Amino acid sequence: MARVRAGVDVGGTFTDVVLMNEAGEVTIKKVLSTPEDYSEGILDGMRSSLEEKGVEGRDIEAVIHGTTIATNAILTHSGAKTGLITTSGFRDVLEFGRIRRPRLYDMEWERPAPLVPRYLRMEVEERIASNGGVLVPLDAAGLARVVKVLLEEKVASIAVCLINSYQNPKHEAEIGRYLAGEAPGILVNLSSVLLPEIKEFERTSTTVVNAYVQPVVKRYLEGFARKLESVGITCPLLVMQSNGGVTPALRAADKPIHIIESGPAAGVMGALFMAQQTGMENLISFDMGGTTAKACIIERGEVSKTNEYEVGAGLNIGHRMLKGGGHIVRVPILDIAEVGAGGGSIAWIAGGGILKVGPQSASASPGPVC
Repeated sequence: MARVRAGVDVGGTFTDVVLMNEAGEVTIKKVLSTPEDYSEGILDGMRSSLEEKGVEGRDIEAVIHGTTIATNAILTHSGAKTGLITTSGFRDVLEFGRIRRPRLYDMEWERPAPLVPRYLRMEVEERIASNGGVLVPLDAAGLARVVKVLLEEKVASIAVCLINSYQNPKHEAEIGRYLAGEAPGILVNLSSVLLPEIKEFERTSTTVVNAYVQPVVKRYLEGFARKLESVGITCPLLVMQSNGGVTPALRAADKPIHIIESGPAAGVMGALFMAQQTGMENLISFDMGGTTAKACIIERGEVSKTNEYEVGAGLNIGHRMLKGGGHIVRVPILDIAEVGAGGGSIAWIAGGGILKVGPQSASASPGPVC
């Protein structure tokens, strides 16, 4: 029986399906994406490719998936309604940020709005000391009140980030247990689990980004896995990570901050492979999509990496020389610059008659017109 591996790249406009057998023979299919359910477009491409190669779903030994669903949700502000629970006095950490600007002398530049609006950022009385000791016990009654408000607001996801919880996660764990009992249908992200590191803003921002995209990514990946099974593909579903590696789909759904640059990272790794095959050591990879355009530098045969990234504000970037333009995500990632202007980006007139492009895209419906 022939063994075949499948690679799937889903963008906002087009979906690409690649099948490769043991002999290295490749079949490529490009179909329009299906924004209402991206897995439908993948299945269209998969069925067509399987028929063309004369293989069945059980012949597929691995499906490796690159996707821009997480980054597009942030760039187009289409993530889930998210709440934040934090220590009393730290409600506005997301607003303060680092007080850095990517355009130092541009007085009209505005920082992107927090992914959690202020009315959904809740404070609870508690305090962990810098050495991990409990200074103020968690106020159970206050917690019940803020959770009640968030449930009334019908949030789909809740981020929990308490001061110094990286030293002692006791109070965050208590909140997690309470939410599991009182709000079992809500996705909960604890900063002490996701990023147990010092620095309140970075930890809060990373946790909020994960909470914001998690319902979207989880719903998509679970639906995709079911669709694959419907055509007889029961092999492992792996998802490209932002650092150039792969991870099981279940883990990607739990921690989608690791797949924000999934699709772009796959393109860079492909460019790196081709560079190695041809003996080139220094080049720039460029990936033009329908919603975004991406670029990365490969120098001396290596892709530069960073442990921090900024996403949003029309520009995703990890370069240490340009900070302050987006939502901080502290995860290992390839140093890719991504701008929210692709082949299907929509031009529009902003206040004052200024012409702008994107980040909204015509995607696959109605699709690009040029």
